[in-house]
Order: sequence, then structure tokens, then C-alpha cells
Amino acid sequence: MSYSARALDLAIGGLGCVLAAPAVALLALAIRIESPGHPIYSQTRVGKDGELFEIYKLRTMVRGAEFTGAGLAIQEGDDRITRMGAFLRRYSLDELPNLWNVLRGEMSIVGPRPTLAVQVEQYTERQRGRLAVKPGITGWAQVNGRAALPWPERIELDLWYVEHRSLRLDLHILARTVRMVLGGQGIYKGERGGWIPPSQN
Repeated sequence: MSYSARALDLAIGGLGCVLAAPAVALLALAIRIESPGHPIYSQTRVGKDGELFEIYKLRTMVRGAEFTGAGLAIQEGDDRITRMGAFLRRYSLDELPNLWNVLRGEMSIVGPRPTLAVQVEQYTERQRGRLAVKPGITGWAQVNGRAALPWPERIELDLWYVEHRSLRLDLHILARTVRMVLGGQGIYKGERGGWIPPSQN
């Protein structure tokens, strides 16, 4: 790489944490008022080179949602999503605490979205190339369809990113991310998108 991704992460992540802190505090309070449970949700994800880490997000669903209903699969209109959660998802505000993961060095601003260990277990040897870089808050697959994309297609887009990563591409992805968030595109997996758990294959 011809530039320091870590420098970009620290610059954007540091400034983002400072600017987002008041908003995160207010949003966390609103979440807690609407539904019981901690407003910050953490989950174990797989990072660079297969290292596990805890990702932090603002909670958008009822407490224990991953163990009820459709489990990890989330569709538009899912009754486990709170009213506040629907708002957070619409504008991707639930991912603001990811900035803390960036400052900790577990994530980058740009990179493949971090996945679950059970998903990584299904990767082919080629698909494991997705783990060659740190996972990101946004990425090439994110700005090309997000959750609405079929899972194999998302992985291929992430592999393309790993092979072509550059400062210019990262800045292009960041610019497209702003437009995507404002447009609310690809938030839910729909009929074709998303990962299908082994039990549902």
C-alpha cells in the first residue's frame, strides 16, 4: 500500500469519536427509555487474520433478539426492531460506536464488514482472503448494495477491494457512503440478499 491506512483511521476515527460522543449519549438514553437492556450492543466478530474482537453498536432491537424469531436474519418490518432502532438503522447511526473499534485498532474506517465466526467457518480458501485486511465501518460491498446483495457477491466485492485497495479507492468509498446513507439503500437483505445460516440451507 502506498499510504498509511492507520493514519487515515486515526484522523477520521478520532475526530468522529469527539463529534459523535454527544449524539451517541443522547441516542443511548433514547434507546434505554424505549426498551429495557443496555443501549450499547456488543458481539464477537472476526477481524484481520481471523482474530476475534468485540464490536460495539447502538442496540436497535429488543434485548435478546438474536435468540428469538428469525435469529440473525433481519428483514424490513421485523417486529424485534424498536421504533428507535428503525430510525438508527435508516441512517446507519447504530454503527457510530464502531468508531471506538477503529481507535482500538480492531477495525478500519474502510474495509470489509466484520462477520461472525460461523460465517467465516463456511469460507473457501479464496474467500478467506477477505480477512487479509482489517474489517471496516464501510466498504466496497457496502456501497454496492450492502445487505441486499447475495452473500457470495458481497464476498467477491470485498475480495476485489482487498486486491485494489488504495487511498483513492478509500476516499471514493467514503464519498459514496455518504450518498448511500442519506438514501437509505440496502439496509435490509430482502429476498436475495444476506447470509443464510447452515440450518436454513
